[in-house]
Amino acid sequence: MATANKLRERFIALRGAKVRVEPEDGKCPLCEGPVKVQKSRARQGRTLSHGEFEAWETVEVCIAGCRYPSGEKVIRRAAMLIGEFPPQRVVGYDVIVYVGIKRYLEHQQREEIRGALETGYGITLSCGEVSNLARLFLDYMLRLHKAHVKDLRAALDSDGGYPLHIDATGEDGRGTLFVAFAGWQRWILGSWKLPTERADAILPCLREVAEEFGAPCAVMRDLGKAMINAVVDFLAEEKLDIPDLACHAHFLKDIGKDLLEPSHAALRGAFRKLKVRPKLRMLARELGRKLGGAVEGVRLEVRAWVEGEAKDRTLPKGRAGIGAVRSIAQWVLDYEADSSGNDFPFDRPYLDLYSRCTLTIKGIDGFLGSPPKDKGVLKALIRLRRILAPVDCSLPIRPHARYLSERAALFDELRSALRLTPSKNKVNPPEAGTSVEELADIRQEVERYVRNLKSRRDACADGSDTRKAIDMILRHIEKYGDSLWGHEIELPDGGTRLVDRTNNYPEGFFRDLKHDERRRSGRKVLTQDFEHLPPEAALVKNLRCADYVAIVCGSIDQLAKSFAQLDAEVRLQRLSGENTTQAKPQRSVEIASASLPLADKRLVRTEAMKHRLRAAAGVGAA
Repeated sequence: MATANKLRERFIALRGAKVRVEPEDGKCPLCEGPVKVQKSRARQGRTLSHGEFEAWETVEVCIAGCRYPSGEKVIRRAAMLIGEFPPQRVVGYDVIVYVGIKRYLEHQQREEIRGALETGYGITLSCGEVSNLARLFLDYMLRLHKAHVKDLRAALDSDGGYPLHIDATGEDGRGTLFVAFAGWQRWILGSWKLPTERADAILPCLREVAEEFGAPCAVMRDLGKAMINAVVDFLAEEKLDIPDLACHAHFLKDIGKDLLEPSHAALRGAFRKLKVRPKLRMLARELGRKLGGAVEGVRLEVRAWVEGEAKDRTLPKGRAGIGAVRSIAQWVLDYEADSSGNDFPFDRPYLDLYSRCTLTIKGIDGFLGSPPKDKGVLKALIRLRRILAPVDCSLPIRPHARYLSERAALFDELRSALRLTPSKNKVNPPEAGTSVEELADIRQEVERYVRNLKSRRDACADGSDTRKAIDMILRHIEKYGDSLWGHEIELPDGGTRLVDRTNNYPEGFFRDLKHDERRRSGRKVLTQDFEHLPPEAALVKNLRCADYVAIVCGSIDQLAKSFAQLDAEVRLQRLSGENTTQAKPQRSVEIASASLPLADKRLVRTEAMKHRLRAAAGVGAA
């Protein structure tokens, strides 16, 4: 018989051909007696290393009739085939890993994966096979994660424990994905699909994390009622005296929305009613058409005027003047340039629009002090003034803009005290407060801000908007103040370590996940995608953590062998007579809190359901 190495060499040399493979050891593993050929069978195979092939496998059986404790006959098969293919499958472990990584780490579409396999490895798969292999990859990833829970827990313990960061996301209230993170290590400890974000659905997930990885040293969460109640119940149930921390960014955002949303929404509604933006866009388009093909030259003339003497309150003549009026209108339309990119309430776009409108009105009045002699320029300037005039005199706009400006100033003071200033880097926002001294300084600054607010409140008249705004901020601080501090954690070795004071990492994780899913599906709205996305897809992101990979499989190149080892261990357990039923890992009990989840939708859309109701109503068949 050929050795295993020679068989592998023949496999590689005769890629795509028919080859014969035989067991490498001709002895019974139990009695070490001789074996005989039981049968030869053809087996199709697809692996990255061998491509597509057909193997004639020789299966041998013990002559003495030995049986394993499970009662199965002792048979000998080619170890190479057993080690490269999952049970009852013709696609190798390496193909499963390839498909899974392409799908869940690189977010490629099925056709892209099929094309890469066929071009690079000569392997042809259907779209359905790609989907099935991707799902199988997730099953193996979950099994691998569960199989190394003890090793992962030991690593967490050696690192001083872990702060538990929890967060959830979904689309249109469906497909809610709840994920638990180890804050210091950036590992995903568990992920679950929940019907809706409810405390009774979150609590079992927290129990599972604590049971597998030990109690956390702190919990970081957002300000959602479900999150708060679930964490409170969890800490009481486990009798844990650890910090229950609220994300500073969520705290600030929660205050900002309550404080600024009413006035900002009213301002938005007033602008839409006045149709200021559509009229400005129409004016800019008409002036652009009037300039025609000369627009490039006009831009140069307008740039020269803009960069000229600022004290000159006159507009250029001719087409340059038309271009200047057009540019002024465009400057108002470009109000979003004043935003930091961090969304409301950190940005107030309609307040920025109001500010640009009022400034432009004053500027136009200055230009009209020395009216342009060119009638075309004067006409365009007066038309622009007429479009913007309602902003300056409209009764709903001015008070809301004033209230919003005053409240935004209070909000920005708190943001400055918390040192969560706007950042252009939305993808990976910086984590402020990286030292004990800095956190203590931030806390003192917030306390000074609170004292200042209280003194300013006493000076305000009863019923004034400023007093109402201050009362609103103080209520939030009183309600959540205790959960804003306590980030310094004492380690078992006597040292200290800080917990992140925001949930920026989970937020960024979900943002990247949605971005990647949009890339794969080509859809902006991910309602359907998230409803069908398995929760184990989040665990795949751990493969980007080198320390996690080193624990569960050594390296990405060894991932296929690790999957094979999982099946080998199951096979040994089965032969030894142990129960090898692959029980589903403990998951939270499904609570039907969604109004129309997918499973119920399938039920109520059946014809039988309609017929049942028609029969009950005494209505004949349609």
